[in-house]
Amino acid sequence: MTRILLLSDTHSFMDSKILKYVKQADEVWHAGDIGDLKVTDAIQKLKPLKAVYGNIDNAQARTEFPLDQRFLCEEVDVWITHIGGYPGRYDRRIRDEIRANPPKIFISGHSHILKVMNDPKLDLLHMNPGAVGKHGFQKVRTMLRFQIHGSTISNLEVIEFPR
Repeated sequence: MTRILLLSDTHSFMDSKILKYVKQADEVWHAGDIGDLKVTDAIQKLKPLKAVYGNIDNAQARTEFPLDQRFLCEEVDVWITHIGGYPGRYDRRIRDEIRANPPKIFISGHSHILKVMNDPKLDLLHMNPGAVGKHGFQKVRTMLRFQIHGSTISNLEVIEFPR
């Protein structure tokens, strides 16, 4: 079993409340708009990190992290990108590839809007953890945690922080 903490849109913000949840995870996944790399450095000191860069990230972040990450977590095919859209409204850049070869979990950030939904046409689970940083319009800062055991995704939980 692998315990995942999923976050996005930190926009250079990290604090002890977020790090408390990092310590409880086996892996941390970041869906872009990292901001200052001190954010990812703090995570990597504690846990393994898989991350992508977002539209606000500088050249240094773009050198350290890719635009897309596709990997297996246990038996689950995962694709993370920052600007990817959601079921029925996938971004043009990934639309053809996601239809031709859908992952089991498709993760994007960017919108600052927490969204978890199935795509029955592609048989995938879309996750956007919202934004856990303090920059943006969101009234509540959010991230997700869940578990993967073999091919099963379970115990999905929304973690909320007041703005």
